[in-house]
Formats: sequence, C-alpha cells, structure tokens
Amino acid sequence: MVELREHEQKTLLTLQKLEGRAPVDQIIKASGLAHAAVMRASLSLTMKKLTRVHEQKQTVITLNEEGRYHAKKGLPERRLIHGLLKLDGEASVDEVVKKSALEKKFLTIALGWLRRKGWATIEKKKQVLKAPKEPSIGVDEKLLSLLDQKGLLIVERLNKQLQDAVSILKRRKLVKMDEKTLRELELTEAGWKLVKQGIEIVKEVSQLTPELIRTGNWRKVKLRRFDVTAPGPTIYPGKIHPVQQIIQRIREIFLEMGFTEIRGPIVETAFWNFDALFQPQDHPAREMQDTFYLANPKEGKLPKRNIVDAVAKTHENGWKTGSRGWEYTWSRDEAKRLVLRTHTTSVTIRHLAKHKEPPVKVFSVDRVYRNEKVDYKRLAEFHQIEGIIMDKKVTLRDLMGTLKEFYLKLGLKKVQFWPSYFPYTEPSAQSTVYVPKLKTWMELCGMGIFRPEVVEPFGIKHPVLAWGGGLERLIMLKLGVDDMRFLYKNDLGWIRRSPICQ
Repeated sequence: MVELREHEQKTLLTLQKLEGRAPVDQIIKASGLAHAAVMRASLSLTMKKLTRVHEQKQTVITLNEEGRYHAKKGLPERRLIHGLLKLDGEASVDEVVKKSALEKKFLTIALGWLRRKGWATIEKKKQVLKAPKEPSIGVDEKLLSLLDQKGLLIVERLNKQLQDAVSILKRRKLVKMDEKTLRELELTEAGWKLVKQGIEIVKEVSQLTPELIRTGNWRKVKLRRFDVTAPGPTIYPGKIHPVQQIIQRIREIFLEMGFTEIRGPIVETAFWNFDALFQPQDHPAREMQDTFYLANPKEGKLPKRNIVDAVAKTHENGWKTGSRGWEYTWSRDEAKRLVLRTHTTSVTIRHLAKHKEPPVKVFSVDRVYRNEKVDYKRLAEFHQIEGIIMDKKVTLRDLMGTLKEFYLKLGLKKVQFWPSYFPYTEPSAQSTVYVPKLKTWMELCGMGIFRPEVVEPFGIKHPVLAWGGGLERLIMLKLGVDDMRFLYKNDLGWIRRSPICQ
C-alpha cells in the first residue's frame, strides 16, 4: 500500500472529481490547497507514478495602461469617426477633434488608422474629413473589449481572427505579452486504481507540541513525515562581486609577501602622471585621444621648487643623470594640467618622493582611466596592479623571483620573462604565463628597474624594481570570461552562479 500525505490525498481526490486531468490552477481552486502544497503533492505523486505532469507553453496577453484607456474611451479613430458623423459626415479636422474631444497626442494615430482602415477620406489641402457611414466593429476593437472584460487571454486559445488582431494591438503598443507555462496534472492507471479503492483523508500534525506529549495524544494522531533529502528553495545570499573577490585575493597575496598597500588621487597633475616619470611633454600618450584632461579646474599645484627644477633639468639636458634628456624647453604650465590618472605609477612615484630610504615594498590595486575605444578587450576605466621594491643592491633577478612567487600563489605555475621596452625602466622585461586551459602563453605585466632620470631628481640612491599592468586580463583568465565588458555588465545570473570562494 502506498503511503500518502494529507495534501497528496486531497490532490488525488480533487483530480478524480475533475475527471482525472486538470490544470494546477483548477486543482488549487477545487481543493482549497495552497499553490505550494499542490506543487509539492504533484512532485511526490509523480515520483510514486500515481500522476503525470503535462507542460505547455502559452502566451498570455493583457492590456497595458494605454490599452485600458482606449478600451474605456474607444480607439482614437473610432472616437474621431463618431465626432465626424455627428457633424453630418463632413467637417474640418479641427472641428472633428473638438466634437470628439480627442486628445491632441492621439490625433496623428487616429488619422493614420482612419486612412488605413478606409473609414474616411482626407482632403489634405483643405484638411477636411469625409465619411459616408458608421463602420462596423473591427476585430481589433472586439479583442480590446474582450481583454477589458476578461483581464487576460491565452493567445493560443483564440480563434484565427482574434489571433490576427493580437498582432495589430501589439504593433500599436496597447498590450503586454508574457510567456507562461501551463501545467496540467493527470491520474495514471495506478492513480485511478488507488482512488477507486477509496482514499480516506487523515489529518496530519506537522508540529509535536508540549500538549500532545503531555496528554499522550501524539500516539493517536498521524505525524507528518518530512523528507530531509528534498531540495530546499534556492537562496541567493549577498556576496562580494567576483571581480572584487579576485582583487581581495591579490591584496592578500602581496600582504603575505611583506608588501604594504598604497593609494593615491584619481585626479592627478601631468607632473606626477607624466613628467616625474621622464615622459616628454610632446609624447603621443599625452594627447587627448589617449588621456582624459579636466576642463574645470584645468590646473593643479606643483610640488616643491627644488623637485620641479630637478625634473625640468632632467627633461631638458639630463641634469646629473648622465643622460642628454629630451633636449627641449620644459613647460611648467603643461605640467600643471589636471588629468584622470592613466596609470597607478603616479601613486608609486609620489610615495617614493617621500620615502627615500630603503627598504620600500609597496603595491597598489586601483582604477585608471584612458581614452580608449571600448570593445571586448579594452575599457576606458579599468584596474591596474602595480608594485615596487626599493632596497640596497636589489637586481632584476629579485624582481623575477618576486613575480614568480606572486603568480604561483595565484595558481599560475609556468612563468617566462622576455626582454622588452618601457619608457621609464631600463632594463625592462615582459612577464608571460602559460595558461593550460587555452594552451598558450599570455602577457600579463611589464617590469624593470627605474631609470636614473626617474629616481635621481627625488634623491633616491638605491635601485627601484617596478612592475605593473592591467588587472582585467588576469581577472578574465581566472573567471573564464572572454569579453572584458562582461565583468561590469552586472549580469545577475552570472554573479549568482559564480562561487563565493574563487
């Protein structure tokens, strides 16, 4: 004998009354059970092979706000034709509008549909309307009236004429369309056999109360069984965005390695963003197509005069760095211009200017801005990861070892370094990691040792190891995303599917 719960018993008896097959909504109405109770019963009864579930996709159509308005007042063309016939079938447009009390915003629509339906003729020069007689009710008006009465209709259940009218009302933006799944429950042969044998509904107790225990009545009642293996409702708790999870992990790695995090201003002077890094004032990267310059305010303050003078001389003739500089006249006005920082190296050099004695081990993970054309691999606003080590007698090998350790902690085991060129480091290299999933090598960070032209104007006497690069490429690699824009699309489904612990 199959053991049935109270809701299952009621559902089976209701199906028997409804001739063995009925939609879920009808079962709910006939049984008095809640929707959740019927759905749970249908699931367990189907597993016991007493019922089967039929699903059918349906399109539900309802009136929107404008549709409801026209259902009460009449379609604009119908109101216009009523007004025209009250004026003996011929009158100017203005007269007809006044007579029909039609709102101005519906006039163009009304005239267009009058012409399309052939209800009236319009003399354009004189702006006169003519209509011989009252036109019959159209299928679109019938559907509008029916929707007003019923509230909603299933498109698939309408006759062909009314289905054609659906496309008209949809084109006129008077209705809302929604896809809905209709579920029907049907008794199987085993289900019919069971209900014919007779089912006696036994009330179940879902909670064991102190009174039941004290009186001993718990022995007489039927206690409801709970399936502890049944799946519970899906819950989407609040969690950190996947991008921020990876940024937090990167911060943790650097902190574990003995680094200190630094932050700096987003709006920066060209001095700290370009000049302090020995980037010439006529460099293409400073142009409007690469950099966001501020319109108001346009200028910021420069640092102490001795620092500015040292940087200026380094640009003009190399100062005492052993370089020839860029051999041009350096401009203070150009250095004062305010920009949205194009890299976080401006934060690094600011920090070095105040911390000249070794050891210095700092990193930065922050946003930078460049006037880029946005596509699947470029953004105008993105994150940059950057770090420096300043200490006595450190070399490029120390930098390579530091980055290898960093990548290893991120789960990237194969790392290579290639000679490269960057404006403010010498020697310079490019770090690449092997991605097993893609079966290829990928460039991640540029690296090198700051040139004398960068550090000597600030009185820094020891080598400065530096590295930096865009963080989004690393994030895409970790999250398996191939379009950078997707990271900031705020796709709720993707965010929910992403594991809390990356």
